[in-house]
Amino acid sequence: MRPRFSLAVGSVVSAVAALLTISAGVNAPTAVALTPAEQALAAYNRMTTAQRIGQLFMVGGPVTGLGSATTSAISTYHVGNLVLTGRTTAGAPPVRYLAGAADNLTTATATAGVPLFIATDQEGGYVQVLQGSGFSRMPTALTQGTWADTTLTAYARAWGIQVMRSGVDVDLAPVMDTVSQAFAPYNKPIGYYQREYGYTQTVVADKGTTFLRGMQAYGLAMTAKHFPGLGRVAGNTDTTAGVTDTVTTRTSADITPFRAAIAAGAHLLMVSSAYYSRIDPYHPAVFSSTVIRGMIRGDLGFTGIVVSDDIGNARQVAAWSPGTRAVNFISAGGDMVLTVNPYLIPAMVSAVTSRAATDSVFRSWVQAAVMRVLTVKAAYGLLAPRLPVTGYFGPLTTAALQRWLGIAQTGAFDTTTIRALQARIGTSVDGIWGSRSIAALQTYLWLYHDGATTWNVHTAAGLQRYLNTQL
Repeated sequence: MRPRFSLAVGSVVSAVAALLTISAGVNAPTAVALTPAEQALAAYNRMTTAQRIGQLFMVGGPVTGLGSATTSAISTYHVGNLVLTGRTTAGAPPVRYLAGAADNLTTATATAGVPLFIATDQEGGYVQVLQGSGFSRMPTALTQGTWADTTLTAYARAWGIQVMRSGVDVDLAPVMDTVSQAFAPYNKPIGYYQREYGYTQTVVADKGTTFLRGMQAYGLAMTAKHFPGLGRVAGNTDTTAGVTDTVTTRTSADITPFRAAIAAGAHLLMVSSAYYSRIDPYHPAVFSSTVIRGMIRGDLGFTGIVVSDDIGNARQVAAWSPGTRAVNFISAGGDMVLTVNPYLIPAMVSAVTSRAATDSVFRSWVQAAVMRVLTVKAAYGLLAPRLPVTGYFGPLTTAALQRWLGIAQTGAFDTTTIRALQARIGTSVDGIWGSRSIAALQTYLWLYHDGATTWNVHTAAGLQRYLNTQL
């Protein structure tokens, strides 16, 4: 699992000025451990402008296979974050392989070696992308909300480690929207699918944060959504335009669950694309500085990553060009543009790049947003030294493997390590590393079975790619 640190990114702009003397890359050896902000600045300093802007995007890719548009977004347009879309029932091994392959795209040329945040929607019920062997079937949030906190915590911890071990490190959950029981059947985005944890703000705050704490126990980054709430609208912004909340105000009790989620450790906050007529009648929340700068940054004091709801395919924002959507979101104070449609990335990246080149105020917003993204990545261990994908199984890879297994990092592939690895990959624990164990590891990593009886380039490289999604 990745290490987690205390996160303090509220003063990233001043940190940039204070830490300009830091120019060494994060892979350089150092006697003093760098803070997440210092690691972020070191990464920022070695990036090109295009690579920095790429960190402000999360591109969609099918969980069953990314496709050329998604891989091109990362390799050519320097996009630094990925969301796995659709559904899979094929289990964890194919997801591990896909995550490792995606991570392998983050070259010095593509992202300056900065790994992807790899996200998906793993809520439960109707919204569970990852299914099949290795993933428990999760009930709806409404059902989860009826469980005792101890029960929900135990289940969420188990679900969270399943997600982490698949190579996914961000869950776009929990849903912290409140829907009344009477309105739930008519509330298409949330209540209709039982995505709410209960019918009152108190229950949603309690059960939603219980789920959050359990899921994040092993290092999974969590995302509270959809601020400031979709519990008061009838239409679904993904499929309907003009969706408007006429009830919620800046001080509504519906904000309470989001405040609780932030206090519980949500380092990403997703903002809705609905209109809120009593907050900002002129802009969807995703384009509203009142919502993002005023409420999220100001009222809630949130210092993490503000990510948009999908502004690629969503009908709610179809009236704006793709480039304008990206620029408007960042202008309003947002950090990470999420588009499930990878074909829109070129236009979106181009628009942000052009505006940043000609508008100094917008450019400063871009710089601050990039630092927030990198600082959160650093806090989750993504800016730590990487394991080289060489195909050579030696002490360095063994030590990384031992760290993943949670045992002493000796660098020696001894009986203790073999037994721990055999237990993890689900084969006979006999302390003997031979063809049966190699085959089991290849199955775990979704590698083809080559009949090897010991380590070879094929298996070692696959393991190295996978460990880079874990450590």
